[in-house]
Amino acid sequence: MGENSFCLDGKAAAVTGGAQGLGLAMAQALAQAGAKVALLDIDMEKCQAEAEKLQAEYGVEALALRADVRKLDEMEKAVAEVVERFGKLDIFVNNAGICRNIKAEEMTLEEWQEVIDINLTGVFIGSQVAGKRMIEQGGGSIINIASMSGSIVNVPQPQCSYNASKAGVIHLTKSLASEWAKYNIRVNAISPGYMKTAMTEKTLETDMAKDWWLRLTPMGRPGLPCELGGAVVYLASDASSFMTGADLIIDGGYTVW
Repeated sequence: MGENSFCLDGKAAAVTGGAQGLGLAMAQALAQAGAKVALLDIDMEKCQAEAEKLQAEYGVEALALRADVRKLDEMEKAVAEVVERFGKLDIFVNNAGICRNIKAEEMTLEEWQEVIDINLTGVFIGSQVAGKRMIEQGGGSIINIASMSGSIVNVPQPQCSYNASKAGVIHLTKSLASEWAKYNIRVNAISPGYMKTAMTEKTLETDMAKDWWLRLTPMGRPGLPCELGGAVVYLASDASSFMTGADLIIDGGYTVW
């Protein structure tokens, strides 16, 4: 292991859902550590703007690509473009995801399927496409963004489809880690707790969030997207070279109670 095992100089990374929120924060952390980064998203305006910011701020190559994680052809095309531009793919972060707070007895099959398609099937598609490239080149690191909701059931909001999808991501991570270790591909997961993003900021100010979410978090506050940066760099780098099939829960202590 080298002098700075956390260094990602010369590495090539791709992040799904990378144009905003947690995905963007993790892309920034990877770029700060020296990696070239491709942002994969369906919002190309945001994606292009953030890729330009990454290049300007961190002095690394950055790429904006449109890709819907539910569509195999789009993901194959995007990964092929990453490899064409960067010459390889060392790090792949499956981050894109959605949540629907709908009561189980009222949820339509279409609403259920949308969450599963993006959160679970999308992670499989991304992992498979990236994994094939990594098998060809002799290794890599795949990082799946799961959730503490894959280990516990959140209260008071109903979100059975989200919880099931994230539990699936954790077990898919372990399964792929087992299958692909022989190819020198490590597959790990990060499970965030309640995080403060543009999408959750208003909800976090409500009495519901204060009375339930934050009260049940030992640290008494939501996490900041930048607080996932250390974990993603660790899992992407040689610092975690003997780690695969693991799930890092970063939740301010929520799951200890």
